[in-house]
Amino acid sequence: MVLILLGPPGVGKGTQAVRLADELGAAHVSTGDLLRAARREGTELGLRAQKYMDAGELVPDHLILDLVKEHLAGIARDAHVLFDGFPRTTAQATGLDQVLKDSGRRVDRVVLFEAPDETIVQRLSGRRSCPECGAVYNTYFSPPKVEGKCDRCGGDLVHRSDDAPATVKRRLDVYREQTAPLVAFYEASGAPFARIRADRGVDEVYADFLGSVEAAG
Repeated sequence: MVLILLGPPGVGKGTQAVRLADELGAAHVSTGDLLRAARREGTELGLRAQKYMDAGELVPDHLILDLVKEHLAGIARDAHVLFDGFPRTTAQATGLDQVLKDSGRRVDRVVLFEAPDETIVQRLSGRRSCPECGAVYNTYFSPPKVEGKCDRCGGDLVHRSDDAPATVKRRLDVYREQTAPLVAFYEASGAPFARIRADRGVDEVYADFLGSVEAAG
């Protein structure tokens, strides 16, 4: 099963994706994680991406899609795959459809997480993430057992500079301009589509999320 998780930054989709991936034994695919891993390992694609990032430019869609294609090649064909925060644009969605087709896969379920802007700003101000395994915590809602340390791998948690309130508001504007049109794209695609209210407790959101996934088969 291939799942696409959509929603604005800070809505909690990363937290939900990690939890579901652990429960299903699924591959959790975040392009941010793929880029960091490629840079760290010094792969050919990583070095190409590094040139754009060093210049302060966005990594082109074709390079991101090449990273995804390379990563999918190492995942068993029958494994569950969760795409977290990717694609971000309809152009990327079209490219991903082709990458999936080439690997004998298709989008089986799309889940959109929604929450008011004020909730998202509060969540991001307290967000802490693990750069090692990708786990995400919140000092207000879901803190780690040991302050500053990841429960899963023991890594040091970080607070991203782009989680400052003013930056968050700008990121939400960008999301609405570039990523929100994906809702219409996927609603028209024929793939099962679910909306989840994410301005609730983590367990309550997860129960609805898991239910929507199980409904898709």
